[in-house]
Parts: sequence; structure tokens; C-alpha cells
Amino acid sequence: MKNNQIKLTTQDIPTLLRQLAIPASIGMFFNTMYNVVDTFYAGLISTQAVSALTLSFMVFFLIIGLGYGFSSAITAILGNSFGKKRDKLASIYAHKGVVFIPFIGFILSIIGYIFAPSMFILLGAKKEYLQDAITYINPILFGTIFFMFNFSLNAVLVALGDTKTYRNTLIFGFFANLALNPLFMFGFLFIPAMGLSGIAVATVLIQIINMIYLFYKVYKTKVIHFEKLSYFLPDFRVYKLFLSQGIPSSLNMLIMSIGSVILTYFVAQYGLMAVAGYGIAYRVEQLMLLPTLGLSTAVLTIISNNYGAKKYDRVLETLKVAMKYGFILSTIGIITLTILGKTLIALFDSNEIVVDFGITYLLVEIWIFYAYVVLFICVSTLQAIKKPKMILYIALYRQIVAKLIIAYLIVKIFELDFVYLWIGILIMIYSAAIFAYFYTKNLLKKSCNILL
Repeated sequence: MKNNQIKLTTQDIPTLLRQLAIPASIGMFFNTMYNVVDTFYAGLISTQAVSALTLSFMVFFLIIGLGYGFSSAITAILGNSFGKKRDKLASIYAHKGVVFIPFIGFILSIIGYIFAPSMFILLGAKKEYLQDAITYINPILFGTIFFMFNFSLNAVLVALGDTKTYRNTLIFGFFANLALNPLFMFGFLFIPAMGLSGIAVATVLIQIINMIYLFYKVYKTKVIHFEKLSYFLPDFRVYKLFLSQGIPSSLNMLIMSIGSVILTYFVAQYGLMAVAGYGIAYRVEQLMLLPTLGLSTAVLTIISNNYGAKKYDRVLETLKVAMKYGFILSTIGIITLTILGKTLIALFDSNEIVVDFGITYLLVEIWIFYAYVVLFICVSTLQAIKKPKMILYIALYRQIVAKLIIAYLIVKIFELDFVYLWIGILIMIYSAAIFAYFYTKNLLKKSCNILL
């Protein structure tokens, strides 16, 4: 633990970024491929099953996004404490956090179980389509608490500069999913054939296994232990800190989820085939965004530790180097998906209409990659320096207000073709990225007292 803390505040920034971002990106790659595997197996059932999976994912992300948001907040709080060399305080925060996030998950799973069917109906699901979505989401909601435990445990590891452990769980999850999906879908020996719900059951089982492994790794760091059980007890002063730092970030994730639901609603106006094509293309697109997401994880860890240690020159350098790496990676992603996008989409559904909708989305969306780089890195920076409030307002603009206005005008008022929906989204996201960059730049001037 000590070596990691020293490294985060002394080792050269480009090397640190690579050491943290590459494992995180690899883990995210396997996590995305995990979802691709789910989509593939759902496609063996029907195109309707793929659409139901897409709807379920949008609703589940409403819940899981809150866990991710609080996880990022706790990483920032721990990182700042480690940077200040206040290890005992960091340990107290870690104990409280590992209980706090799963408790929130438990409450949200109950709310999700109650309201998920209504959400599906709002998104246009009816009859068998609605039943498929419910069949998948119910086991997932039952397993929400295990997802949340994993988020809270990983928050501790990331604050210490360990992005490899979570990567390992995601790699394991991918290969386990390859085996367990057909096992639970089609049945074997004493295991009954569960169909679409079997995909969800496999996911929950994998989360439980990963939770055990993550706890073992965290326990080895000594940040969490059982020497003082009082550390686990509720402390409303600590919870207040978690809420003040976590709510903006969690609401950002929640708003992103709502934005996805809004977008899915307007995509659904073009028909079930459009939803399926969008769902497949979205997952393909995520493959190319993974290195940037890995960079944002590295930025959160490095800046939170160095900001706590008052090494502001390293904060600035991290931001600049991460932006440069992100733009290079985005260019590679744009070229790759321009050449291979249609082929990749067709792997999951050979229906020509589905493929056409998917490639129409993809060939516009890839040009937003540069804006995503700026947004992801700026959001991680704001979280890391414990100034997360603007994250919420940026999210409200790009995910709710602007998206709703643009989509309503294009789809409902002017009744334009599918492609124009994505052109409107592209313009809106670039405007958000430009604002985020200049806001973050000015805030760092004030917070770090450095010239940018």
C-alpha cells in the first residue's frame, strides 16, 4: 500500500497514466465484451429478445449508475486522504463506504422492481416484448447488491492505484459468461432451461464470485480489516461527506441513464428494428471508447492523490497528457469503426434493416469521440479535486434539456430521417465538451493557484 501511495505522487505522469489506464481499459473491454456476449445469445432467441435486453440495460443503468457515481466519489475522498498521508482516516472512510454503497443498492433494487414494468411500457414495450424485458430485469435487480459491493470494494483499490484486480474480475467474468449463458439458457442435467432469464442468472452468479475475490484483495491491503468493528458502523458525518461528493457524480450517472431512456424512446419511434440496430451499434461503439474510459479512471486516481499532496504541477500535467492520449486513441477508434463498423454490427444480427439503422448511428456517432475525451477527463478531474457540482449541471444540459429539445424537434416536429437525430446529438455534445473544458481550466487556476 505504501509503495503505491508514493508512486502515485512521485512517478512520472505518462508512465503512471499507462500503468493505470491500460489495465482499466482492458477490464472495460472484457466488460463490454461481456455485454456483447449477452447480446449475441439474446440474438439466438430473437430480435425481440435483443430489443428487450436493450430496454432492460437502460433501466438497470439507472440503478447501477448511482453505485458507480458514489464509487468514484469514495475513490476521490480516499485518494485525497492518502495524498495527505492520513491513512487512518482513509481506512475509516473505506469501512463506511463498503457498507454505504450496497445499502443504497438494496433500496434501489426494491424501487426498480416496483417501477421497471412501467418504464418498459413508457418505452413502448407491449405483450411478449414487455414480458421478455421483465423476465431479464428481475434476476438482475435481485443481484444489484452484489454489483454495489463490487463497486465499493473497487473504489478502495483504485484509490490505491490498483486497477489490475478489477480488470482480473472482468476478464474472469467474460469467460465465465461464455460458459454460463448457454448453460442457464438451454439447461443441462439438473439445471432447467431458463431462456432469456438464464442470461441474467449467469450475470448474478458471476458478480457473487467476483465480490468474494475483490474482498480478499482489499482485505490484503489492510485498509479494511476487522480489528475495529466500529469502523463499519454508520457515521452520519462521514455519510454527509459521501453524499456531498457522491450525489453530483451519482446524479450525473442517473441523468445519463435517463438520457439513454429518452434517446431510446425517440429511437423507438422509428420502430423495433431501429431499437435493435441502435442497441447493437451502441455496444460496438463502446469498444472504441474503452481506452478513454480507462484514461478517466487513471486521471481520477492520479489527480486525487496529487491534489491531496498539494502537488499541483502534477495535477496540470496529468490533465494535459491524458487529453493528448485520448485524442490519439479516438483517431484510431474512428478509423477502425469506419472500416469495420458494418461488419461488426452484422455479426450480431444479419437483418439488413437492423444493420442499416446500426451503421447510420455509428458513422455519425464516431465523430463525437473527441468530445467524449474532453468530457470524461474533465469530469474525472472535477471529481478528483472534490469540486463535483458542475458535473451535475453539464449532465442536465447534455442528457436531459438539450437532448430532449433536439430529439423532439427532429423526430416529432420535423419528422426527419434517423440520421438527423444523431447529427443533432453530435452538435449538442460538442457544445457541452467545450464548456466543460473551459470551466475545468478556470477552476484549476483558482483551486491550484497555477497558470494554465
